[in-house]
Amino acid sequence: MPTARFFNPAVRRREFLRAGGLSLFGLGLPDYLRAADKPSPRRGRAKSCIVLFMWGGPAQQDTWDPKPDAPDVYRGEFGTIPTAVPGLRVCEHLPELAKRADKLCLIRSMTHPDVNHLTATHHLLTGRAAPAGPIADDWPNYGAVLAKLGRGAGALPPYVSMMPVVPDGAPRFVEESHGQGAGLLGPVYNPMRIDADASSPDYKVGELTLSAGLDADRVGGRRGLLDSLDRQVQRMAAAELDAAEANRRRAFELIASPAARAAFDLTREPMAVRERYGMNRHGQSVLQARRLIEAGVPLVTVFWPNDGITNVSVYWDTHSRNFIDLKTRLCPVTDRAFSALLDDLSARGMLDETLVVWTGEMGRTPKVGQSVPGGAGAGRDGRDHWGRVFTTVLAGGGVKGGAVYGASDKYAAEPANLPTTPADLAATVYHSLGVDPRTEIHDRLGRPLTLCDGEVIRGILS
Repeated sequence: MPTARFFNPAVRRREFLRAGGLSLFGLGLPDYLRAADKPSPRRGRAKSCIVLFMWGGPAQQDTWDPKPDAPDVYRGEFGTIPTAVPGLRVCEHLPELAKRADKLCLIRSMTHPDVNHLTATHHLLTGRAAPAGPIADDWPNYGAVLAKLGRGAGALPPYVSMMPVVPDGAPRFVEESHGQGAGLLGPVYNPMRIDADASSPDYKVGELTLSAGLDADRVGGRRGLLDSLDRQVQRMAAAELDAAEANRRRAFELIASPAARAAFDLTREPMAVRERYGMNRHGQSVLQARRLIEAGVPLVTVFWPNDGITNVSVYWDTHSRNFIDLKTRLCPVTDRAFSALLDDLSARGMLDETLVVWTGEMGRTPKVGQSVPGGAGAGRDGRDHWGRVFTTVLAGGGVKGGAVYGASDKYAAEPANLPTTPADLAATVYHSLGVDPRTEIHDRLGRPLTLCDGEVIRGILS
């Protein structure tokens, strides 16, 4: 690789050291992304995907699949409102999304048997049940597969995860949940993970704001810096050596690229736009995702943030305070951010080429106060874990708007028709992105595996 490309005189030695993997984004050098293979041929309509992942499992009957005629103990406290689609009603606390329901496809018959947050997350983000064993043996996330197939271009990574950290907040699922990374494809395809709070006034990603100028001393120090990085490489496992040089180059190019840095600069957005998304962690993370997709990143996952609340249910895991929390801190925030995203993608002519997936890893029990084996229990005003039926929402990317696929029974307890598995969802996501769900991949030992065994949900595709 020509030295002139690797060293950019606009980048100070300190930033170059960071680009080598010593501190960039908290990832080790072999963990940073590259896409080494040639890009795969595309067949789907979508060029990119934003996954809005609602940690904890939203209550289906209190959001997208209300049961107004069920007894109170099933129905819950909320009323329903009409939407832009005649005959379709949703929870009263999703008014902006109700107005945009003509852009949404509600899959009301999602189902799987898992009530464990950590392994159910793997199922939704990969289309495969979580294997027994460490996260390194996981099936790969959608984004890791796109990275492996060579999607994306330029300095920006092909796969980004937004996971804001809250100091002294409640415990996060982030560190233990399966299905977030590359798993058996190897750490080189793991996401660039952003822990920074996008709503913070001093939001920065890896300190990408650089100082101009490089004096003779700094130029003379390059050799020592390279020696230091080379020593890191020598300590790596043999399987990671090829990745190390490519990752070092990719990380440095990200630091050195003004266009890449601009994609992370939310101050470039008018304040009115930022406020439409909501000046909170989730809203600004969704806006950041839109900017990254617009800049060419193929897949961004926005994980619902830890809101720092302790001693009550966190995320969408409403074992208690189900109706209070949905009404005050969950539905309004997602309603605002998701609707703003739909508006922006539509206004920019990007919605048809961007698949948006809104989902949690499961739903909640049909009965208020109901506890289930393997769950974590429920208070008098809460709902426990429930995977047997829940709702996933899709938009854009060649998916029909104003559609409802499948249905739950009268208590939102089981699929009434068209049961849809996470494998079917994964097959549909891959198909929309131009990836054959039956693509053969190989684990770290070179063994051939089929990417996904689900069936494409063709009834929702336009």
